[in-house]
Amino acid sequence: MSFARSLLANAIIVSKLKGEVMRQVEYASMCDIPRLCELLKILFGQEREFYYDETVQSRGLAMILSDASIGSIFVIKEERYIVGMVSFLWTVSTALGAKVAWLEDMVIDSPYQNKGYGKMLLGEALDAMKKLTCKRVRLLTDADNAYAQKLYQRFGFDHSSMHSMRLFIS
Repeated sequence: MSFARSLLANAIIVSKLKGEVMRQVEYASMCDIPRLCELLKILFGQEREFYYDETVQSRGLAMILSDASIGSIFVIKEERYIVGMVSFLWTVSTALGAKVAWLEDMVIDSPYQNKGYGKMLLGEALDAMKKLTCKRVRLLTDADNAYAQKLYQRFGFDHSSMHSMRLFIS
């Protein structure tokens, strides 16, 4: 299977009725960019290393959504309203000889946190990664974000001995 999505944008991955509320996980589409930017503003407000710039974030989201070989963005909706997102970017691991992904951004809007949305979104997105033959997912979290780390650990993520470094090229 290629890097391309196995489902079309906005195709529903799963729908679940939770009490009286319908929750859906689906692929994001270009028309979702304004709401995804609002979510990224929340996320970047929590992170020390990033700042929010709607023009920059819109451009990055459009790059991902317009080219399935770059990555996939999944959203979780409550009654058709996007309450969270997670994005994955593709690469290839020479160590594994296979397709792998970086979990780039994950955020659930504040009123919906601690209600199972993050668990459902991440679980369904990781299932989609398996169907797309992804062999490993890596991510970075803020060192002091124990809540996020606990969520990821529940899904089997563990700490790596690798140390993150970066270089901005202007």
